[in-house]
Amino acid sequence: MNKLVALMFGLFVSFSVLAAPVNVNKASAEAIASSLKGVGQVKAEAIVAYRKAHGNFKSADDLNQVKGIGDKTIAKNKKDILLSDKK
Repeated sequence: MNKLVALMFGLFVSFSVLAAPVNVNKASAEAIASSLKGVGQVKAEAIVAYRKAHGNFKSADDLNQVKGIGDKTIAKNKKDILLSDKK
């Protein structure tokens, strides 16, 4: 029984830390928070607020203008930060 619980926990943790591509110029705070590593709800809300105040992000590096988002967060999510719906 303990092995089954450990396996289920391992699968849950594995899926919960996987990032998914997200368009930071259109996505909700909830979608951003669930898609990017190291970005929780508060930081995601800051991304959306910055976007509403200043317009769309032109590059992923523009996210470092948002309080709480630094170069390390951008670097670990670079491949999952989309700026448009085109791939």
